[in-house]
Parts: sequence; C-alpha cells; structure tokens
Amino acid sequence: MTDLTERGLELFAELMGPEAADAMRASMEETGFGAPIAKLAADVAFGNVWARDGLERKQRSLVVIGILIAQRQSQELKNHIRIGLNNGLTAREIQEATIQAIPYVGFPAVASATSAIVEVLRERNLDDGATTPEDRGLL
Repeated sequence: MTDLTERGLELFAELMGPEAADAMRASMEETGFGAPIAKLAADVAFGNVWARDGLERKQRSLVVIGILIAQRQSQELKNHIRIGLNNGLTAREIQEATIQAIPYVGFPAVASATSAIVEVLRERNLDDGATTPEDRGLL
C-alpha cells in the first residue's frame, strides 16, 4: 500500500472507527469488482481531500452533507451524518444544514434526506422524538 492509501485509511479510521477502516482495507485487498473503487476512496476522498487543511472536519462534513442531500444519496448520507456527528456536529446543526438546502434542492430531496438523517439520529439516541415523512404517512 502506498503512503497515500495508508494516510487515507488512517483518516477514515478517525472518522468512522477502526472496524470500518479494516473493512475498507479488506475490500482493497480483494481481487473482485469493488477493490479498485475502495482504493480510490481511500486515496482520493480520504488520503487527499479529507486530509487537506483549510477547513475543519466539521465544516467538511457540512459541505458533504449538503452535496449528498442535493444528489439524493440517502445511503451515503447516513455514513456522512455519522461522520459529521463524530466530527462534532450537533443534531441542531444538521437540521439547520438540511433547512438551508430547501431553497436550493427542494422539499422532495430534503424529505428523502430527513428519513436517512432521522434513522442515524435514532441509532445515536439523538432523535428527540423526531418523525420521518414515512412515519407520518407522507412518503
């Protein structure tokens, strides 16, 4: 493994935990379809972009959360809500970022994101009784 890959895995472990980094490492060591994708994630996303200075990790999390809301990438959004919480974001800050997205991406995208966000907040016992659009029968 290159120094860049190792740096990416180290940073990923800090963001998601050592078990997740071990799983990513194992994926890279396989010979199947996803191995090169896992290596690119370690090298580019984490070893290069997330490792840059200029923004705090909390700020980077807010940027990524906004992008994933706009792209309606609910599964990846869950991971980045977890990362954001690990980086010190509060449920209130995540809610405000979600509200900030409404005029730019629309209510349907935010409704989908809300379901993913509340799921993670429930995992962490941070949901404060929040309900999802599905819970309310709206989606």
